[in-house]
Amino acid sequence: MPRGWTLPLAFALTLLAPRPASAFPHVVQKGETLAQIAERAYGNLQFERVLVAANGLDLGGGTPIVAGMRLEVPAIGHLRVAAGDTWASLARAALGDEGRADVLARANDSMPWIAPAEAAEIRVPYNLRYVVGQGENVVTIALRFLGEKEKGWVLDRYNHLEGAALRRGDVLLVPLVDLPLTDAGKAEAAAAEASVRAQAAGAAREAQRKVEAELPSLLAEVRAGRWVDAVARGVRLLAAGELSRPQLAILHRQLAEAYVALEAPGLAAAACAAWREHDPRARVDAVQMSPKLVAACEKGRP
Repeated sequence: MPRGWTLPLAFALTLLAPRPASAFPHVVQKGETLAQIAERAYGNLQFERVLVAANGLDLGGGTPIVAGMRLEVPAIGHLRVAAGDTWASLARAALGDEGRADVLARANDSMPWIAPAEAAEIRVPYNLRYVVGQGENVVTIALRFLGEKEKGWVLDRYNHLEGAALRRGDVLLVPLVDLPLTDAGKAEAAAAEASVRAQAAGAAREAQRKVEAELPSLLAEVRAGRWVDAVARGVRLLAAGELSRPQLAILHRQLAEAYVALEAPGLAAAACAAWREHDPRARVDAVQMSPKLVAACEKGRP
């Protein structure tokens, strides 16, 4: 990834499924710092690193926060166990993979071979999407976010790495369980949820209208090879709101092109997978697409 490449907002969190269970938005106020936001939400300045990673603020040369910026504040989710549920079925529904049953069970002080109690409310880890930097591995990342380097095996199993080495630009899912919200954090999360419910319909339509107006500019940036500008615009548009499937397909397709050019194969693969998910007619064409993009799309194929 070239030096100086920065993303002004949360990086493409929609590139991979599933979405975080209970993350909520926070609009940065004038003079506010990440440390202050972490202190208010979690009661602990150390959680600043979670906010940085969750919003892609450490990519490239780093991105400062400014007033009016919308940040994603990670939080754990909750599920109610229904009759017949197992840790495997719950992990598949909440975390996207039944192979993550052991992480889900341990997050609830249980084991995957012990059936969850019907009607019990369980905690769902937040899937932090972390872009691997130069020289990082599962041990260093586990130490940074899980507090123990010995938990590197958890990240290996959770991401089906099977011992494979990580490369710069790869996207790694880090299941976070220890995200205790303060009373102020809980109040902000509740207010955000209520606001989303009240404004969803009108906001979605407005977001789609604005994105439609900016798509020609995004396409022009990609055609002109202005990759950094294209990524910045594409990521911002993805965060604009609830978009239509055709809009999402176009955005992810253009981001895949830009990520390949910026030598971020992990993000390119995820973007290509999202493009194909939102456009059932999408085809990888070796004639019209670059060899690197074709390779990234093959890597991101489910």
